[in-house]
Amino acid sequence: MNTTDAPDEISLRLLDEFSRDSVISQRALAGKLGIALGLVNSYIKRLYKKGHIKIKTLPKNRIKYIITPQGFTEKARLTYTYMGYSIKYFREIRITIERVYARMLADNIGSILLWGDGEIAELCYISTRGLPLTIVGVVSEKKIDNGFFGHHVYAISDIDGLEYDAILVASIDETIIENIQKIDLKGKKVFFL
Repeated sequence: MNTTDAPDEISLRLLDEFSRDSVISQRALAGKLGIALGLVNSYIKRLYKKGHIKIKTLPKNRIKYIITPQGFTEKARLTYTYMGYSIKYFREIRITIERVYARMLADNIGSILLWGDGEIAELCYISTRGLPLTIVGVVSEKKIDNGFFGHHVYAISDIDGLEYDAILVASIDETIIENIQKIDLKGKKVFFL
């Protein structure tokens, strides 16, 4: 939800966490959401003031967060907004992938080394079906034991001996460009989404 309204995203994630575990510390929430503890406290106060949650004090200095009917309505609205954004985002990514594949085909690219292992890479893999493009492997910054849709997952150090026509960067990780610059591409093209 990178380009959605940040307060909406945090509110939705908090309401979602309260649905799973109503007795959770703000410190644990901050860890799960990857945001500062003070920010969690601020958003909880905002949800409380808007009537989306009730706060009940329990023994041993514990707090229980109860989602109100207005809170469930707000959670449904935020979820609907998020889903609409997600569908639009994936539609735009799919169009971008199709354009990149058209450029690859115009350049007579046949075999691709896919760089990335997240959702964008999954869409790239699915989008090759029916095209004369073959994914020969996947490069990942992290170790993946089960492979990637039946393809071997390589570390950066393993790709020297691989045969491929081009690299397709299917990730938004900014360190990838630095890592690609460190290897000898032997004149092979790199395509970015």
